[in-house]
Amino acid sequence: MTSVMGLLEEREAAARVRVEGLQAEAERVLAELGDAEAVLERRVIARTELAEALAAPAEQADVPVPGPREAVVERLPVAGSIVPRHGEEMTAAALAPDYRRIVELVESAAGEGEGISAKQVAAGLGLELVPAKIEGVRSRARRLAERGWLTVLPAGRFMPRQPTATDRTANAGPGGRDGG
Repeated sequence: MTSVMGLLEEREAAARVRVEGLQAEAERVLAELGDAEAVLERRVIARTELAEALAAPAEQADVPVPGPREAVVERLPVAGSIVPRHGEEMTAAALAPDYRRIVELVESAAGEGEGISAKQVAAGLGLELVPAKIEGVRSRARRLAERGWLTVLPAGRFMPRQPTATDRTANAGPGGRDGG
């Protein structure tokens, strides 16, 4: 007859074998995940580079300049287009709809200097609050911050862009500060 201690030792050994097997499988999956993430990153970079190359300024391309009677067609942003750098007199209308909604949401929701998190932006956009959606929003908001449309705080929260000295000077009118 086997002892109770012997039975417990057998069960412990079986559990240890299972744990070791699962750890080995987890390491294999993590290595495969790292490879897949590297492939994804390369493809995202390639797509971004292609989009930037296709959207090169007109002076770099051999495009004829319209004459005085030729109409200039204004190109509207489309989903998936690159984010232009913020410049003087640019409005959020220059952005693709997804990016425009993020800028408008951050401008309307950021209060008292604390900013708004990517999770709050995702919720405001009506997205499912799962890590993939939140990271997608964070990526877009960081891209907007890199191009001058938003400001990212050290805590990772987002604020409306801070006007530069040239913006304040351009907005100052004859009545003094800011046309007042």
